[in-house]
Amino acid sequence: MGFFSFNQEIAIDLGTANTIIIYNGKIVVDAPSMVALDNRTGKLKAVGHEAQAMYGRAPENIRVIRPLQNGVIADFNAAEQMMRGMMKLVTMRNTLFASSLRMVVCIPSGSTEVEIRAVRDSSEHVGGRDVYMIYEPMAAAIGVGIDVEAPEGNMVVDIGGGTTEIAVISLGGIVTNKSIRVAGDEFNEDIREYMGRQYNIKLGERTAELIKINVGSALNELEDAPEDYIIHGPNRMTSLPMELPVTYQDVAHCIEKSVSKIEAAILSALDTTPPELYADIVRNGIYLTGGGALLRGLDKRLTDKIGIVFHVADDPLHAVARGTGVALKNVDKFSFLMR
Repeated sequence: MGFFSFNQEIAIDLGTANTIIIYNGKIVVDAPSMVALDNRTGKLKAVGHEAQAMYGRAPENIRVIRPLQNGVIADFNAAEQMMRGMMKLVTMRNTLFASSLRMVVCIPSGSTEVEIRAVRDSSEHVGGRDVYMIYEPMAAAIGVGIDVEAPEGNMVVDIGGGTTEIAVISLGGIVTNKSIRVAGDEFNEDIREYMGRQYNIKLGERTAELIKINVGSALNELEDAPEDYIIHGPNRMTSLPMELPVTYQDVAHCIEKSVSKIEAAILSALDTTPPELYADIVRNGIYLTGGGALLRGLDKRLTDKIGIVFHVADDPLHAVARGTGVALKNVDKFSFLMR
């Protein structure tokens, strides 16, 4: 009976773009937040990478959905199906699922009570008995190794898929907090719109995402410039095939407005920060996490603009998930951070 455990513990970073599940301290699922459902029966066809491969390619009888929009559950049923499908990817004995599943789930700091309730309900429906919530910027801070209980100010800017979360943390609490719905998805939309307007090429969401990953930049001049990224798509007017090289300057130009909104939100959060904590932040610098932190030149741009050093976290994509995992392991210690 040595393998038998009544206390299953699972940490979930339920993101707009990606969902990451940690079990026994290890990342066991890291997959796109997508689900494919049969239109007639509502049955689950695929989740994660398999569902993403179907996106934009599925026949009429299969619906491929991103259940989370702007960091919150937009389609309750699809979110539950996705969580259930991803839980199955976790190699647990299903018989133990119902016994005692403790879950810590990450949520955006701007979540309303209704949105928090929706996440809690979904978590309970997929087997969570003790369900705790932790706010994303707090999880990100723990994930990058900040001592969140210390009596000093630290600022975290987490740029995810649906939201950018900005928080000043001190003494185990969020002192100043700003959550804006400008993040990775908005960058993708900017890229699609610009490429269509500028070059008359029609792009899908996945191609826009690949452009962002391969040549995404927040600066018009980079020292270590990436090679142009070649894309293919139909001409919007003639439907004839087009091949086009995309430069990092193209991307910097088209996401300029969105990056400026993130800058303004950071300045606004700093503006409402108490002077003592502000002084700590100037000394410690500001931490960038989330997929958006990988945007080339973003740290330099923000440092030059705001005058405080910005640090890109090690492995920024997994900082929130890692912090959620640490919170799960220390639920008693961090219970005052949880919902």
